[in-house]
Amino acid sequence: MERSLVLVKPIATERGLAGAIIGRIQGAGLKLTALRMLHMDKAMAEQHYAVHKGKPFFNDLVEHITSKPVIAAVFEGEGAIERIRKLVGATDPAKAEPGTIRRDYGLDIRRNSTHASDSPENAEKEIAIFFKDKEIFR
Repeated sequence: MERSLVLVKPIATERGLAGAIIGRIQGAGLKLTALRMLHMDKAMAEQHYAVHKGKPFFNDLVEHITSKPVIAAVFEGEGAIERIRKLVGATDPAKAEPGTIRRDYGLDIRRNSTHASDSPENAEKEIAIFFKDKEIFR
């Protein structure tokens, strides 16, 4: 079974969309195995977005993700990463397919409502930032 981290970003939690986003992923047959709400500090955000360090948008990512609480979730299932990425859609909501989470709930490329792991390796690293192994239920 593959696992993926999903973050409901501040813009979506602020707009009361967390339940809808998590529900859509569960509705696609993926199992929710961990869930928590938190306010990320700068160090945690920089660790999470480390792959983007040095890029022009890095500081904006960190600023946005630390602005208000996020919801971190782990989902599990066959092909979870690819399936969730398809449900979430393109990073830019304007370019995302109709019916995807980012198209339906994102405002712009910076405030796109969700983060989803893009590879098994990144999922493992990202999940470890937010959850201890004993906090993930099988």
